Amino acid sequence: MILNRYEKMIAKRYLLPGKGEGFIFVVAGFSVGAVALGVAALIIVMSVMNGFRAELFDKIVGLNGHAIIQGYDGRLADWQGIAEAARKTPGVQSATPLIEQPLMASANGRVEGVLVRGNRLEDIRENPVLNGKVVSGDLKTITPGSGRVAIGARLAETLGAFPGAEISLISPEGRSTPVGTVPRIVSYTVGAIFEVGIFEYDKAFVVMPMEDAQTLLMLGDQVGMVEVQVDNPDKVGPTLAPLQPLVQGKGIIVDWRQMNSALFEALEVERIAMFVVLCIIILVAAFNIASSLIMLVRAKTRDIAILRTMGASRKSMLKVFMTVGLTIGAIGIVIGVILGSIFLFFRQNVVNFIQLVTGQNLWDPSVRFLSELPSRTDPFEVLAIILVTLVLTYLATLFPARNAAATDPVQVLRYE
Repeated sequence: MILNRYEKMIAKRYLLPGKGEGFIFVVAGFSVGAVALGVAALIIVMSVMNGFRAELFDKIVGLNGHAIIQGYDGRLADWQGIAEAARKTPGVQSATPLIEQPLMASANGRVEGVLVRGNRLEDIRENPVLNGKVVSGDLKTITPGSGRVAIGARLAETLGAFPGAEISLISPEGRSTPVGTVPRIVSYTVGAIFEVGIFEYDKAFVVMPMEDAQTLLMLGDQVGMVEVQVDNPDKVGPTLAPLQPLVQGKGIIVDWRQMNSALFEALEVERIAMFVVLCIIILVAAFNIASSLIMLVRAKTRDIAILRTMGASRKSMLKVFMTVGLTIGAIGIVIGVILGSIFLFFRQNVVNFIQLVTGQNLWDPSVRFLSELPSRTDPFEVLAIILVTLVLTYLATLFPARNAAATDPVQVLRYE
């Protein structure tokens, strides 16, 4: 929308409060505030939802892979051939053996359910999720035959364990006796404690070398599954489809969507629902802009009539009032983007402050999965929010601007 010089002058004049127009200015100010809050709320919520999904995806996939090839009975005998075939499949980055078994852990008279994971030594040390997440101890001390394991931070708190402490793992797969099967109990030393940031993992995981896990579970040379990483997680199904004939009769292929389908679907539905609900805030702000423009048109009816008699066209009046409304919306958008950015930058400080003031735990990791409030801003989503706000603001200016353009100077100035 291109304005000439006098149209810019009039639009600027109408944006500033005149004599007796304080109320109109206050309403316009509320409109700016409403737009700013709506835009800020949308940016904050969408960024947090994106961050939540991305953090969960990165950490879940980082520990479980994009897909697993799992044996039917928890044992995959020909895992070497399956892993080699998977590595040669186009689009596959890696295929590594993995043992994962739920057991019981005991220490200091406390018993807790755990998930024992047996990985190759290089996989333990090079895992991007575990690497750099060790809060005490050292992963390098965990070697095959050393009797040392790494456990999650929450599990360490529950069992009262620390690096150098002893924990016992209890497996129901023990030796047979005349009175039944005796559970197998093996003691290990805690070599490292890690905190990946997902409560369920930090509370349950016990990581050990694959050879030690095979001995504990009496698997021999077998493993439980093969973990697969692919180039494109969104196309993991088609990528691994050529492996189906090889796996047939031995196990199944389960990708990350199937393993966590309920969680990610719920997040996506909540994300869309929050976007729609928060757009209503911007819609209300657009109505505020429309009401302030309607009052401005009523207050400036005489001025509009005079301008029309001086040669101003209907199109000029339309452009002037649409510019006023769009400017109010644009100011609100800029303020909203700034507010949203500031909040996201200090998001964890804000959460901690509110918890301190209220005395309530607003971010319980056992409920929220993650230990901290995440955030990941998508520039395209921010652009979409700005465009939606501008469109709603534009639509809100049409009615009052058309009323201003339709002003009949003869009727207004008849008794002047």
